Amino acid sequence: MSFAILTESTCDLSAEQLAERGIYCLPMDATIGDTAYRHYADGRELSFEDFYRRLRAGEMTSTSAVNVGDWQEAMEANLTDEGMLVLAFSSGLSSTYQNARLAADELREKHPGCRIEVIDTLAASAGEGLIVVEAARRRAEGASLEETAEYIRWLVPHTGHWFTVDDLHHLHRGGRVSAATAIVGSALGIKPVLHVDDEGHLINVDKARRRKKSILALLDHMKETLIEPAGPVLISHGDCEADAEFLAGEIRALWPEAKILVNMIGPIIGGHSGPNTLALFFIADHK
Repeated sequence: MSFAILTESTCDLSAEQLAERGIYCLPMDATIGDTAYRHYADGRELSFEDFYRRLRAGEMTSTSAVNVGDWQEAMEANLTDEGMLVLAFSSGLSSTYQNARLAADELREKHPGCRIEVIDTLAASAGEGLIVVEAARRRAEGASLEETAEYIRWLVPHTGHWFTVDDLHHLHRGGRVSAATAIVGSALGIKPVLHVDDEGHLINVDKARRRKKSILALLDHMKETLIEPAGPVLISHGDCEADAEFLAGEIRALWPEAKILVNMIGPIIGGHSGPNTLALFFIADHK
């Protein structure tokens, strides 16, 4: 048996994509309205469609990091003789990675000699998903835990993260833009283009006045920085599948060999970015 790969549900991979690659995915906690849910990749407690319907109706959301106890339980249940690779949500946005490190330290004390590599993906949504997919590919090709971890550490700063949102008020509630920016920007129809920087923080880069222009701006950044035309390209969306498929079509026209996956953004990220978020991830010369 090879080494295990463990991640959590901010990666926004589908249950099928996780299962076919043999990846264990911890659910994270999301609260909408007055009810707390565990967000599983298959949406068993709260469907993606119901989440976005309630979000559009104005219900408030919050999320919780994976705690040390949940990490430790999952690590112990999935640890193999070949070890484990843990890929965690950006430390720039959550304490999930730090909790994973603490859990791994406790497990090493309990099982001396066990090999656990914990890597901060410095990524969110399908950016984290792309890193998970690539780790599974390397494992399937026969790479060892150490070889795969080395590759993933190279990949982290080479995963391009670009996205646009439709409503600035969700970013304001998450502390990403000021109230004035949200009010004025929304009134003017501003569609910001953002990315995740080298420290895993969210950065506002460009502004577009129309939705289509903001989507094409994502493509422009891909043209400027892409280094693996035949590599994985992940697109995640906040219940705006038509926009995601439009972007996928534009990418296929330029790079027919690209391996494109299109998934919905779950409630962990979607509660902060809002409906109609569109995000693009690929292997780049820099983030």
